[in-house]
Amino acid sequence: MVIHQIQAKENEMHLEHVNITVPDPKATAATLCDIFGWHIRWQGEAKDNGFTVHVGDSDSYLALYAPKKSLEPMGNTYSRIGGFNHVGVVVNDIEEIEAKVIASGFTPHLHGDYEPGLRFYFDGPYGIEFEVVSYD
Repeated sequence: MVIHQIQAKENEMHLEHVNITVPDPKATAATLCDIFGWHIRWQGEAKDNGFTVHVGDSDSYLALYAPKKSLEPMGNTYSRIGGFNHVGVVVNDIEEIEAKVIASGFTPHLHGDYEPGLRFYFDGPYGIEFEVVSYD
C-alpha cells in the first residue's frame, strides 16, 4: 500500500504555466498581482524581440507575452478549435477576491454554488476570462 502512494506522488503532475499574448505585459501583471496577491517571478526579452512577464506564485504562473508586431483580437474563443477560454484560479477567500475584482474595475458574473465549491467569472485585462473558485 505504501508503494502505491509513493508511485502516485511521483507521477503526480501540476500545470506550471500558460503563455498568453497581451498588449502590455507589465500592466496586466500589475493588475493580476493586485487581485490575486501574485508576484512577478521574471521578466525580460522573449521570442521575436518581444517581452514577457511571468506572474504567479511559487508553483505556477502566467507568462504574459507581447510581440513587437501589432496584435489582432482572437474573437470568440469558445467557437474556435484550440481556443483559450479562461484561466481557473483557486482562492481561499472568494469574497475578498471578488471585492478586489470589482475594485479593479471588472464585473463578476456567472456566480455558481455547486459541488465542489463556489465560483464566479470575470473578464479581466484585455478580455481574458478568469474563473475564480473556492473549495472551502
